[in-house]
Amino acid sequence: MEPPAAAPGGTAPAHGEPGRKSPGSDTPNPAPEPQPSQGPHPSQAPEPTPDPDPAPRPTPPRTHDHPAHPPTPAHPGHGAHGTRPDAHGTTPAQHARPDAHREGGTGPGRPPQRRPEPGGGLLMGRPFGVPVYVAPSWFLVAALITWVFGGQLDRVLPELGAARYLVSLFFAVAFYASVLVHELAHTVAALRFKLPVRRIQLQFFGGVSEIEKEAETPGREFMLAFVGPLLSLVLAGVFYAALLPVAPDSVPGVLLAGLMVSNLLVAAFNLLPGLPLDGGRMLRAVVWKLTGKPMSGTVAAAWVGRALAIAVLIGLPLLTLSLGSESADDVGMDTVLDALLAAILAAIIWTGAGNSLRMARLREHLPELRARALTRRAVPVSADTPLSEALRRANASGARALVVVDADGVPVSLVREAAIVGVPEHRRPWVPVSGLAQDLTDGMRVSAELSGEELLDALRANPATEYLVVEETGEIYGVLSAADVERAFVKAMARPS
Repeated sequence: MEPPAAAPGGTAPAHGEPGRKSPGSDTPNPAPEPQPSQGPHPSQAPEPTPDPDPAPRPTPPRTHDHPAHPPTPAHPGHGAHGTRPDAHGTTPAQHARPDAHREGGTGPGRPPQRRPEPGGGLLMGRPFGVPVYVAPSWFLVAALITWVFGGQLDRVLPELGAARYLVSLFFAVAFYASVLVHELAHTVAALRFKLPVRRIQLQFFGGVSEIEKEAETPGREFMLAFVGPLLSLVLAGVFYAALLPVAPDSVPGVLLAGLMVSNLLVAAFNLLPGLPLDGGRMLRAVVWKLTGKPMSGTVAAAWVGRALAIAVLIGLPLLTLSLGSESADDVGMDTVLDALLAAILAAIIWTGAGNSLRMARLREHLPELRARALTRRAVPVSADTPLSEALRRANASGARALVVVDADGVPVSLVREAAIVGVPEHRRPWVPVSGLAQDLTDGMRVSAELSGEELLDALRANPATEYLVVEETGEIYGVLSAADVERAFVKAMARPS
């Protein structure tokens, strides 16, 4: 007899054919893995695990990154604007959907609560209510910019001496402030379109705005992507106007010129038409509009992004070499540094494009995750029922989960799968199910009608190992295991589009 297989609480339909009973065992026999695309059927439920994770762990939110080094993108996604790995820096599983549960009440009627804010470094403020973090890696790139820009200042303004590094540090901070304005442009646009923004983070290669939902139309997608580079161009114009009355060989002149060029580079780089850059988001929106299919737009923009990654990897060092110094030593050093920068940029773009394809595939397969199809049949038992008797009833009815009910038949707790596994078979006749049960909270009740994003939102808002699945009438449908949902989630991600 295998105790893990006997533990109820995984994911099998609440209604369907009874499971098989292993000879000489009181434990419900698990069935094969479920196919979410098919109707609920106990025989399709996956084997439970002894200690499942509290909740499914979908991928992180999409982000829009913006280069922290002038030509270096920092937007791995389009929820974070700039170099974005996916369409909006978000994953459907992370969207806070208020309609996942009915407002007010409890159980299926209780709206899911937003997950606690993620960290991400040093909290700098909350413009528009969105937390802004500075990642530890920012201090590394700030030091790098200070050192590189300080060396340039030494050639232009040698009279500064050691003070040139203070000026360089000011430039690094001002440049990242420009990146923050770029990210805030994406954030304001997202909030205007009623898309929740999880956070903004300034990091090694720029900024990331994590937007938690997908734009509903290609027009909004285009605008959401375009406002970031637009603001960078506006900033470049502002710095240019401020530079006109200033002597170019002065400290203010050098700083303003550097900020103008940096913002032009940020805008130009992010306008390149390939994911995960803002230009890739714009291309995706155009193809989406022409074909009517968001997936077609994502595929086209992602492959253009991969082509851009190869072009950057090969072309940037060659371009710099052709424009390089006449000194052989300088050319050699510049070539090495440019090749390293090109490799980093190419890796960011290639990875972001791949992430965009994965997120698109996830959104395509999310509807297959249905609570009704993933739920295990459950048997109601009273609190003082011996575990052996409860398991016998479960086997007899083909169920794979136990729900403790009161005298009126109202569910009060769920018998934990991991707890059953830990009870030796010879002790089960003397162990009441109440000692292995977890009291039901409002968040542990989910509607059998939930699917896709709504289902994942409900589980993420209230982490637990098992959930009671109920019909709209309040009738018990079965028990849903977080581990089974996670397995189905991973299978959906692995399935080709």
